[in-house]
Amino acid sequence: MSVPRVFDHRALALHRERARRIGADRFLRIEAGESLHQRLAAVNRTFERQLALDEIGEREFIDAEDGAFDLVTSVLGLHCVNDLPGLLVQIRRKLKPDGLFMAALFGGETLRELRAAFTAAEIETLGGVSPRVAPFADVRDLGGLLQRAGFALPVADVERTSVLYQDLASLVRDLRAHGETNALCERRRRFLPRGTLKALLENYPREDGRLHATFDIVYLSGWAPHESQQKPLRPGSAKARLADVLGVKEHKAS
Repeated sequence: MSVPRVFDHRALALHRERARRIGADRFLRIEAGESLHQRLAAVNRTFERQLALDEIGEREFIDAEDGAFDLVTSVLGLHCVNDLPGLLVQIRRKLKPDGLFMAALFGGETLRELRAAFTAAEIETLGGVSPRVAPFADVRDLGGLLQRAGFALPVADVERTSVLYQDLASLVRDLRAHGETNALCERRRRFLPRGTLKALLENYPREDGRLHATFDIVYLSGWAPHESQQKPLRPGSAKARLADVLGVKEHKAS
């Protein structure tokens, strides 16, 4: 079965090139990179060969040798691929046994305020909704994808950053600086009508007069399977009862 095309990789490449030319403060990328570095520093392991996947091409194909890397990382590069399950399988194959994969990507409730405001504004003024904000995966779903891809000891957690903007132009400026403006295949190609923009601003949630924006960064980690890794216990193999550990009285169901 063919994978649906959600993201226009040509548009995405143009947006990223514009972001490099702008050279503005990409504070979210810096935050994600630093947090990923801290998590990696906590791993008691020396990594000799690393593969960085911060940008993925249109083919979504990793042109690297299988089983050749003991570390694969990605900083804000995986939330805009069309076939994330397939890409995760590719990543696992690039790792040596007991190799580590760590990534940071936008997910969860990212830009929920902008999405809701666009939806309300377009319904009011255009009678329908068009794709304006990219879909972002839930942290639990991303953890499940790690398991499906064959990673051992998968972990997925999320850190939320809330930003207050003076106006919509400031928010758009930051999105451009990160290369994160609309690159959806089904996006409207025409300029936003004035009436829709007015409705958007009226529907956008504010805090102390400023626009509130949520950014969720999901952090993923998983290991290529190896016989030395910790294994989960078989059901019924526990040597202590949960009630004893918690110090409570156990009641049997009749």
